[in-house]
Amino acid sequence: MIPLHSIRIAVLLGAVTSLAACSRGGDGALTGYAEADLVYVAASAAGTLEKLAVARGAQVEKGAVLFSLDNDAEEFGRAAAQAREQRAAAQAANLRKGRRAQEIAAIEQQLTQAGANLAASKSLLERNQQLVKQGFVADTRLDDLVAARDRDAARVAELQAQLAVARDAARPDEIVAADAERRAAGFDLAQSQWREEQKQRVAPAAAVVYDVMFRLGEWVPAGAPVVVLLPNGAVKVRFFVPQSLLSGIALGQSVSVSCDGCPSGMTATVAYISPQAEFTPPVIYSNENRDKLVFMVEARPGNDAARTLKPGQPLDVRLAAR
Repeated sequence: MIPLHSIRIAVLLGAVTSLAACSRGGDGALTGYAEADLVYVAASAAGTLEKLAVARGAQVEKGAVLFSLDNDAEEFGRAAAQAREQRAAAQAANLRKGRRAQEIAAIEQQLTQAGANLAASKSLLERNQQLVKQGFVADTRLDDLVAARDRDAARVAELQAQLAVARDAARPDEIVAADAERRAAGFDLAQSQWREEQKQRVAPAAAVVYDVMFRLGEWVPAGAPVVVLLPNGAVKVRFFVPQSLLSGIALGQSVSVSCDGCPSGMTATVAYISPQAEFTPPVIYSNENRDKLVFMVEARPGNDAARTLKPGQPLDVRLAAR
């Protein structure tokens, strides 16, 4: 769908370019028109238009809500991403801790019991060693007692190692992997929040609502403009200078601007001179018709003119002395 203002400007452009070659005579006025750098505000995702907070012609401030699309899917996605982020954070924190206090206490009790068994094994071995020396016990008896002592000592060492592991955190590589998973989950959450925020668009600058392209309840495709804004100071003057007068205009030069019903004394400052020429009307170039060669020039109007001019408005432009 082509905006009506684009059609009007295109028609007007055809008219003014046909007149530009004839603008060298008379009072020296160059024919032009007012143009604007419009801002087309769209959502990056498709959806049904649920809220339209502005109307055509309204003045909006920067940050004001313009429209909202349905965002149920984005809300569900954000909630799921938030749950994944919480789970990843909990797992990373858990790996930095030892085992539960009750589990550590159980291992400590087992270690105490194993230590008592080891002490008993050592004592029994020492008594029997004395009995062997006295001849009351056979030497083969000592082999069993030594094996029992070594078994109890190994059990104590095992439980001591288990207790150290229970009190320590997970391996460093596991902690690094858990931290990476937590960061990835955080990025997923941020992306989900961004997608949800994209369904509600705000004014990027103070502006006038130039047009509204959809109505409540309509399906809005992804990237389709819903609201067209005319930012403050976005209006510019566009006119055409014959090639014979091109040397008399430069960037930063002031020009006089007038229009039907407009206040007098309006000015604009030349901001752009097209490097490419145009013919009005289109003809085959030759030395005989080169006076029909024109260059497009854009100028930024002063504050008074910027508030007065409307896009598409015909203008007369007069060059001031350099």
